[in-house]
Amino acid sequence: MIALGIEGSANKFGVGIVKEDGTILSNPRDTFITPPGQGFMPRPTAQHHLKVAVPIVKKALQEANLEPEDIDVICFTQGPGMGAPLRVGAVLARMLSQM
Repeated sequence: MIALGIEGSANKFGVGIVKEDGTILSNPRDTFITPPGQGFMPRPTAQHHLKVAVPIVKKALQEANLEPEDIDVICFTQGPGMGAPLRVGAVLARMLSQM
């Protein structure tokens, strides 16, 4: 079994692909950096996640040398975290599950 996991609860967006035995096949991430002196705001963080989501999934699949049809299960962070960034991960998981 091969699982694809999506993490986007805060400023970091990542996609990990693992085998059933725990072997990590890929784990690319991209971090949203705020301007100095500002904290993480939900909307800009979610916009970052939207921008990097598909490229990160493609990178994860490429690093793992897999095709989308090789994925058996899709997982995503439901919380805790900021609502808007979490929704990006949830929608991406639903989209990928329909492919």
